[in-house]
Amino acid sequence: MSILIGENTRLMVQGLGRDGSFHAGRMLRYGTRVVAAVHPGREGETYDGIPVFNTCRKAVEKTGANCSVIFVPAPFAADAVLEGAHAGADLVVAVTEGIPVLDMSRVVNELDGMGVKLTGPNCPGLISPGECKVGIMPGGIFEPGPVGVISRSGTLTYEIVKRLTAAGFGQSTAIGMGGDPVVGMKYRDYMELFAEDPGTELVVMVGEIGGTDEQDAAAFVAETFHKPVVSYIVGRSAPPGKRMGHAGAIISGVESTVEAKVEALSRSGIPVAETIEEIVDLVAAGLGGLN
Repeated sequence: MSILIGENTRLMVQGLGRDGSFHAGRMLRYGTRVVAAVHPGREGETYDGIPVFNTCRKAVEKTGANCSVIFVPAPFAADAVLEGAHAGADLVVAVTEGIPVLDMSRVVNELDGMGVKLTGPNCPGLISPGECKVGIMPGGIFEPGPVGVISRSGTLTYEIVKRLTAAGFGQSTAIGMGGDPVVGMKYRDYMELFAEDPGTELVVMVGEIGGTDEQDAAAFVAETFHKPVVSYIVGRSAPPGKRMGHAGAIISGVESTVEAKVEALSRSGIPVAETIEEIVDLVAAGLGGLN
């Protein structure tokens, strides 16, 4: 089983520039049902067998697309997200980096009111191994299994998943939620879905400095989440006030530090790995405790 995407996902790709074209082909070859592409001025063309439309509304009408992935340049990406949502996509995955924070604040508020889910922006997307890939994750390192993964870091997701797969711990769904200050779904939103997924037996939550989303997730786990969770927090050596990679990875107060996050997670009964290598050991212990 999986969350958000799977065999029933019908994907449209918004933006067939260099990156959109490349990854549309990669998603298609992974096995994702890529049913449409949207690129104004190219309607009537096909790309790798995918029909191209001028608008999302027409793409949805003609193909039944229910999910969209955004490769539109940053100045136009917020409007692209809204276009996909208003056309009928239940889930929008915004890969684009550099979308203005004010634009995303407006978009997230509007999508919340519509009940449309948003992953990203500035994210690698998500993958349900063996079923569907939406975004830019390297499909070859993933294997189906019982471990859900949520991370604010894309490349760190790959590093951790590769180690999990090598140790025999496949994944139900792995999510790169995005590292911007304003994103759509957050840890708690994904945890709520994993809680209801019978195929997910344990969740790995990878956080970093900045914000308090990890603390919110920790409180949810302590209150209502009844599956094992293990965690890892990045940024132990980050100085206050300095952005470290992601736009949202900046210590702006006591609660946004690694120490505050580790304390909240530990208080909620969530073991926190000191190093990436320890994550596999914690996962083994968590799944072993279910036997």
